[in-house]
Amino acid sequence: MTYSDRARAFAALHQPGNLLILYNIWDAGSARAIAGAGAAALATGSFPVAAAQGFPDGEQMPLEFVLGNAERIVAATELPVTIDFEGGYAREPEQLTANVKRLAETGAVGLNFEDQVVGTAGFYSIEEQARRVAAVRAANADIFVNARTDLFLKEKDASKHAGLMAEALERGAAYAEAGGNGYFIPGLTDPDLIAQVCEGCSLPVNTMMRGITLETARQAGVARCSYGPIPHAKLMQVLAEHFQTLE
Repeated sequence: MTYSDRARAFAALHQPGNLLILYNIWDAGSARAIAGAGAAALATGSFPVAAAQGFPDGEQMPLEFVLGNAERIVAATELPVTIDFEGGYAREPEQLTANVKRLAETGAVGLNFEDQVVGTAGFYSIEEQARRVAAVRAANADIFVNARTDLFLKEKDASKHAGLMAEALERGAAYAEAGGNGYFIPGLTDPDLIAQVCEGCSLPVNTMMRGITLETARQAGVARCSYGPIPHAKLMQVLAEHFQTLE
């Protein structure tokens, strides 16, 4: 299959209510394990990728490491691979386009792209982030751009999430117009609010599976479910427990 064929096949897996389950991996070994367990596609999470190499999350892992890791994962499996690319390792559109071109050259057919200003408590304005999404799209016509909003993830008080819905939907519409393929809403766990995003956004919606169930996501109309740092955290806990019980 050509790159375009693989990217289109990956995009076709995003069907509202028919969940694409992405149990996030971090290296070639974990990719092979999840592929062998029957996954339809593979996705990295930025935290486990960084942690596995001894770096903090938040673009602290050098870009060259990120790209090299992506290349090894792609080479290790026949499944489509999408990479958590955080904020694209750049602010300005020209450098974003250059970075995403390099990511596509690894063979990865998708990326997560977030609207927080990495390393701060702030967000890009809707207008600036739309320009940034357009710059990501300009890098490659086929790569699946999973545009992520951090509105809900940064607001820890879930009782305030309903008040963020208007902005979330506005951001989703802007990112779709700028060339996004999917809309990622980590941190939102209220089933009714998730359903509102699914109904109000033209893009297939991706949820983070922390605090909700697969059935809840399915009924809300979600297309894609991600587990982020959870798989890595669970495995590290098991590893430590096994060591502590050695005889």
